[in-house]
Amino acid sequence: MFNFKGFQTQDKNTHLEHLEDDIINRGSKGGDNAVNFLKSVRNMLAGNSGSKTNITVKWDGAPAIICGVNPENGKFFVGTKSVFNKTPKINYTTADIRRNHGGEVARKLTVCLAQLSRLNIKGILQGDLLYTDDLKSINIDGEKMVSFTPNTITYAVPIKSDLGRRILKAKMGIVFHTQYTGKKMDSLSASFGTVKGSSGRNVFLASASYQDTSGASTFTASELKTFDAQIRMAEGSLRKAGPVLDLMSTTSNDPLSIGYRLKSYFNYYIKNSNSGMEKVNTMQRQFRDYYENILQSEIDSRKTEKGKAPYIKAKAEGLRFIDRNKTALYFAIASHITLGNCKNTLLQKMNQIQSIGNFIRTGRGYRVTAPEGYVAVDKVAGAIKLVDRLEFSRQNFTMPKGWN
Repeated sequence: MFNFKGFQTQDKNTHLEHLEDDIINRGSKGGDNAVNFLKSVRNMLAGNSGSKTNITVKWDGAPAIICGVNPENGKFFVGTKSVFNKTPKINYTTADIRRNHGGEVARKLTVCLAQLSRLNIKGILQGDLLYTDDLKSINIDGEKMVSFTPNTITYAVPIKSDLGRRILKAKMGIVFHTQYTGKKMDSLSASFGTVKGSSGRNVFLASASYQDTSGASTFTASELKTFDAQIRMAEGSLRKAGPVLDLMSTTSNDPLSIGYRLKSYFNYYIKNSNSGMEKVNTMQRQFRDYYENILQSEIDSRKTEKGKAPYIKAKAEGLRFIDRNKTALYFAIASHITLGNCKNTLLQKMNQIQSIGNFIRTGRGYRVTAPEGYVAVDKVAGAIKLVDRLEFSRQNFTMPKGWN
C-alpha cells in the first residue's frame, strides 16, 4: 500500500503556472504569492525547518498518468489527463484503451494497466510516466548508462549501479506526485506531495521528494545577502506595477487583452531567444510591436469589415493602454524578470542535489542539463512550478516528443 504526504490545494492538477506568470494571472495578489513562495523556499535553503512551503521534484515525464479506483464503481482504471475531460476517457480494460486512444499512448497505457493494477493503490494517483520498454543503453564520458527520455530531458544512471539494475529489471517507471480524494470523478480534490510504498520489481517508483542530506544546497551568508537584495528589488517593482497588474489580471484569459498577450510574449521571447532577457526598456518596446503585429494579423485574416471590427477596436484600445501606462508596464516587465531571476537563483542551489544524471540530447551527443524543475505547494496560495524557462522551456518548445 502506498503512503501519500502532501498539501491539499485545488480541484485538478491539469496545469501548473510559472511562478512569475502569477503576477499576470492574479495581479498584485499574484505578486504577493510569488514573493512569499520565494521567501519560503529561501528560508528552507537557509536551514529554517519552519518553512510552510512543500517542495517536490518536477520530473520531465510524459504522458501524465491517472490511475486508481473509481469511487463511483470500485473499479481500477488508468488514463491520461483526458480522464478529466467533459466526456471522460476512463480505461478499465485493454479494449477501453484501444477505443479511447491510439498509437504510442495506447501502447504505454496498456503496460500501465497491466502493472499498476497489481500495486494495491488506494484512491486515485496522478504521476508522470518515465519509461515502459523504451530504455536505451548509452555511453557518456566513457561510462555505460541505462537511459530513458520520456519528454525533453534524458535521464541516465550507471548501468552497473544498484539504481541502474532496479531500472533495468522493471517493466515501467513512473513518479507519482498528486493524490485525488472524493466520491465523484467530476468533483475530486487534489493534494500535491510524494508517494512512498512497495512497487515490486516490475515498477520502478521514482521519488518526487526533494531531499538534501548533504547540505550542498544550503545558502551561505553571502548568497543569502545577494538573494535578499533581489527580493527587495522585486518587491519595489511590484509596488509600482500593482495597479496595472490588477487591471490586466481581470482580462488575462481574453486572447485580445494586454495581459494575455504579455504572457504569450514572454513565451515567444523564450522560445526564440538564444540568451537571457533583454533590458526592460528594450522588451517593453518589443512587446508593443509584438502586440500590434498579433492584432494586425488577426485583422488581416478576416475577410469582411464586420469580422475585422472587433480586432480593430481591440488593437486601438490595447495600444492606447500600452502608451498611457508606460511607466507601470515598465515595472510590470521588470517585476516578471526579477522574479524569474530570484527563482533561478534558488534553482541553481537546489539543482546541486541529483541522484540521476540529467542530459539534453544534441547532434553531438548528450549535454548536461538541470532537472526540469520543482513544484512549490503552499496551503493557502496553491501550487506553482519553479522551472528555468530559458533552459528547459525552450527545449520543451522545440524538441520533438517521441511519445506523442
